[in-house]
Amino acid sequence: MAYELKSYDSKQVKCVLGAHTVTGPADDTFISIEPQGDGVSSSVGVYGDVSRSISHDPRHIIKITLQQTSRSNDVLSSLCDVDRLSGGAGAFPILITDLRGSTLFTGTAWVQKKANATFAKGIGSREWTLEAVGGFTNGGND
Repeated sequence: MAYELKSYDSKQVKCVLGAHTVTGPADDTFISIEPQGDGVSSSVGVYGDVSRSISHDPRHIIKITLQQTSRSNDVLSSLCDVDRLSGGAGAFPILITDLRGSTLFTGTAWVQKKANATFAKGIGSREWTLEAVGGFTNGGND
């Protein structure tokens, strides 16, 4: 029996917002992508007949968690300001990819709101919530 060895390297997960490559991710989970649509939902009638409904909702909630010292916090804050001050004309291209695998998200995003700021004895984190419209492949690794 042949065994396969698969590898994951968090340094190979890249997130690009417009022309900016995100730096300074926090420890543990630093990016999450959550589809907003139901995908395929179903219902059943009293006689057991099943019907399906396909959601074509392309929206995703993307959470990016950064160290509080990351310069990407400044970029995200500016992107949020530009979008609000322009009356909604500040959406930007987004690309999230695992260079050692096949997971890929590409689309157009905007910052929902600025991350909360907390201060403590040690270095904290900032969690940014973005909403995006785009395509998502949740793949494996090589």
